Amino acid sequence: MSDKQVVLVVMDGVGRSSDGIGDAVGEARTPTLDKLLKECPHTYLRAHGVAVGLPSDDDMGNSEVGHNALGCGQIYSQGAKLVNESIESGEIFRSKAWDELKEYCLKGGTMHFIGLLSDGNVHSNISHLLAMLTEAKKEGVRRARIHILLDGRDVPATSALTYVDMLEAKLAELNDAGFDGAIASGGGRMKITMDRYRANWDMVKRGWDTHVHGIGRQFPSAKEAIETYRKENEGIIDQDLPAFVIAKDSEPVGKIKDGDAVILFNFRGDRAIEISEAFDSENFDAFDRGVMPDVRFAGMLQYDGDLKLPKRFLVEPPCIKNTLGEFLVKHGVKQFAISETQKYGHVTYFWNGNRSEKFSETLETYEEIPSDRVSFDERPWMKSAEITDRVLEVIRSKEYGFVRLNYPNGDMVGHTGNMDATVIGVEAVDLALARILPAIDEAGAILVITADHGNADQMLEKNKKGALVPRTAHSLNPVPFIIYNSDVKALAPEGEIGLANVAATVAELLGLQPESCWKPSLIAE
Repeated sequence: MSDKQVVLVVMDGVGRSSDGIGDAVGEARTPTLDKLLKECPHTYLRAHGVAVGLPSDDDMGNSEVGHNALGCGQIYSQGAKLVNESIESGEIFRSKAWDELKEYCLKGGTMHFIGLLSDGNVHSNISHLLAMLTEAKKEGVRRARIHILLDGRDVPATSALTYVDMLEAKLAELNDAGFDGAIASGGGRMKITMDRYRANWDMVKRGWDTHVHGIGRQFPSAKEAIETYRKENEGIIDQDLPAFVIAKDSEPVGKIKDGDAVILFNFRGDRAIEISEAFDSENFDAFDRGVMPDVRFAGMLQYDGDLKLPKRFLVEPPCIKNTLGEFLVKHGVKQFAISETQKYGHVTYFWNGNRSEKFSETLETYEEIPSDRVSFDERPWMKSAEITDRVLEVIRSKEYGFVRLNYPNGDMVGHTGNMDATVIGVEAVDLALARILPAIDEAGAILVITADHGNADQMLEKNKKGALVPRTAHSLNPVPFIIYNSDVKALAPEGEIGLANVAATVAELLGLQPESCWKPSLIAE
């Protein structure tokens, strides 16, 4: 094994634009990245679609599947593809959790569905909800209520009514004397319910009060709620719409009560864990839940296998084995992983194949820098300086053979739709790289730079009328892969290579023989 230290930087959300439209990466002043691309061996990797286990190349990648692929060197069926396969086979409806929730509802309870209402295939897909509603009626469930979280992030920014219309059409088709289905509550995904990494429990409480207790501003329909909020808040996008409750004669149509069942139909884990804890944890104390209804709760997947959260889930998650982290522990390589709160779970939990625990307490060190609790376009530099400060100390210590870090700026600021702020966010990452290079030289280390998916590279898109509008979703663009300060002369050419090729590359740089099950190294012979 080489005594070289390898440092891997994930520039979250930094891809290569295909047309230059809304390209915050291209518009940013990035002298360090430009120099590296000019002088160092580099290539571009696929970070979306089938290359990361998603159903098709029309599906944008995301940080979760991206870090899974980076960390395990393999391609597993993920997210939408995993659920699609379970629905197509009917396995989801033969699961123990589905059967238990269905039987609970057959005693007179309501089946509630909570989740992101879109077809973005990042957190959820509306087709999964429609399939479950259809099956629920077929199996005798008589009442269903849907609590919709509005997207505008993984899909066009103001497309909510498209998905509301799809859901309302399905409910109209299903509703008859034996079945009563209706939308009960909702709100923007960045306002209620879908917080992650315990950064803002107030978001989850607002969602809890809205969905469970029916507390909030009342409207006769979801459409009227959305249209009213848009009129009252000029320029607001779907992810930021306030909470709403659907009511009839001033009474909420879908409170969650004793004897009901609740399905969280999001399949992605990070923004599903906290609301799952609120439903599924006996000693929950993050906020006052009020009168806790006696319900049966299940997630689409088990969002955290180590925490066994939730206890009931409809689809078995991919069993990811032979990760790079585990491989390096077996070879006695000390590892250091760091990011700020927003992406800390990605360089730890997702990197290690959806595993919360370390493979070794002595060989692995994880460090989280707390994120600011403000809109990211207000402080687009985020915690890049603090992360870099700590990484410089670690590199100079020469204690760790492998160091991995994530700069979230390109993704998290990019999601705000603010072009100017995203340019600053990308520039902050470039400045961080400029600070790291001298430490790499000083330590004789090797620097690897890549990204988990695109985002900041496509901040604008054309709407149906052909006008350019802000884009807040990830892109389908490839991401850079650069090696600095090594004797590597050339890398595999762009094409079929993807994020799953990185693990073997890191192993080879460390002088180790990669696992046979991994995608091959990117280092050209």
